[in-house]
Amino acid sequence: MSIIDARPNDHVVRSQFVASLDEQSRDWELVLRESHHRMKNTLTLLGASVRRDFTRAGRGEVSLAVDRLERRIVAFGRLYQLLSDDGDPSMVSIEPFFENLCGALSEAVLEPAGIRCEAAIESGKLPAAQCHRLAMMLTELITNAAKHAFPNSAGGLIRVDLASGDGAWLCTVADNGIGATGPLQGTGSRILEGLARSIHARLQGEAGQGGTRVTIVMPAAA
Repeated sequence: MSIIDARPNDHVVRSQFVASLDEQSRDWELVLRESHHRMKNTLTLLGASVRRDFTRAGRGEVSLAVDRLERRIVAFGRLYQLLSDDGDPSMVSIEPFFENLCGALSEAVLEPAGIRCEAAIESGKLPAAQCHRLAMMLTELITNAAKHAFPNSAGGLIRVDLASGDGAWLCTVADNGIGATGPLQGTGSRILEGLARSIHARLQGEAGQGGTRVTIVMPAAA
């Protein structure tokens, strides 16, 4: 092949390489935005639960309130460890991963607010990057429900179902709260949509008097 013939191919290779770098950069920026947003929301929830505990605690109950705070901080640490993909293998076992995630979310976010969590997770495996982005989306949906769906907290329930079928994984987060008054909005919505695009997933939502249900439909091989 002559040098002249090679130039167009070199240009195509460089263009594809630059496009790949741009996509990786956008993905990394998306993950960073999600991390910052998640940290802000979880610290807000932690602060609210701490104020509630110490306001209610009598002199003899302060030690118990401190113990509860310590357990929540440890649970937040577990949550962020699960959401980080550093050092993870190429494939992740779905059932233990998402059961641990729901457990950490329950202890750190839901239980202090008087909200229960039920989870039904099907066994299987996902690529690590796909698994962690799905986990970020699930975490966003659960914490969003904890913040907005239960103004009175009494009888609050969030259910998580993750199952496969027809070449896709379906992850549903449903609550029995007051029901969303409209589509998800703001930073959380933009992050969810961006994460969904990054794993070729789509979001389906419905709300009514019985609560809100959001389903993430993700191809089995994104």
